[in-house]
Amino acid sequence: MLVLSLHQNLYLGFALLSLVAGSVGIAIAEVAIDACVTQHTISHPVLVGDMQSLCGLSSSIEALLGFSLSGFLVHLAGAKGVFGLIIILASLVVLVGILLRESRVRNFACGRVKEKFIDASKAMWTTLKCWDVWRSCLYMYLSLALGLHIHEGMFYWYTDAKDGPSFSQEIVGSKFSVGAVGSLFGVLLYQNFLKYHPFRDILFWAQLLYGISGLLDLVLVLRINLKLEGTFFALVMSIDHIGLLSSAWSGSLVLHMLNVTRTQFDNLWISIIIRSMLRLLPIGFLYLIPRSDPNLSILPSEMLRTKRVNDVLEPENIEMATLVLASD
Repeated sequence: MLVLSLHQNLYLGFALLSLVAGSVGIAIAEVAIDACVTQHTISHPVLVGDMQSLCGLSSSIEALLGFSLSGFLVHLAGAKGVFGLIIILASLVVLVGILLRESRVRNFACGRVKEKFIDASKAMWTTLKCWDVWRSCLYMYLSLALGLHIHEGMFYWYTDAKDGPSFSQEIVGSKFSVGAVGSLFGVLLYQNFLKYHPFRDILFWAQLLYGISGLLDLVLVLRINLKLEGTFFALVMSIDHIGLLSSAWSGSLVLHMLNVTRTQFDNLWISIIIRSMLRLLPIGFLYLIPRSDPNLSILPSEMLRTKRVNDVLEPENIEMATLVLASD
């Protein structure tokens, strides 16, 4: 990100490589945190819902701050300046990693890296072969991939279209921050009222509301709201969550097929309808979600047994253990 911020005439290939490297770094940090959480869900199964709510709460607060400040920062510092500011956040992630207290592994055999990788791959494959695991993973992928990512077309319509609302960068950022507030509300709702309800029932209503909410964008694109104040329809319009890579590709393909460009928006309303209908399709795959107690493990008990070896870290060696143990 620092290279993107400082370099004036950066080659496209190198710019893409820099963005990929930044995404890889973020993914590694997320996997490390997920590993800490997963480790504690095994040792403290009663707190599984609480830990997931804590992760969702942190993500919602991060999204709220990011979306609230992004528009103002781009306006003040420009796109390259924002890339430079991202370095500060990356440094904070490094600081958190340093604060995690772990036992030092001495005399580590580098030759065992391949062996450990193979063992981890076999364990992952064994887990994925579980009926409830692979079905839940498939539903998770479908629910995200079918939510077409048409943000690019919507963004240019928000800001550049002659018959559009002509939102500024600050307004667009504030609009997405409303979605982060909704995510925060959803986490609190789940933690306090829905934590012990079956996943399938929760996902049914969540997916249904998610699909219907996408139709609110038609209020803007079809200009149904001409007599409404901008501050009001900015509040009520749908806030789409960031899709997975396949969602972004599918959305881009639909925009291309409908000839929606930076200056052509005649068929944008069709893409909105397609997106909203596809968001309802995952409801048909809810049978993939097991009907079981959310607090019970869906894995066989023998798969949760772990063997102790000299170079395996105990849960108590991680700083997060202090927070979990304090809740007992």
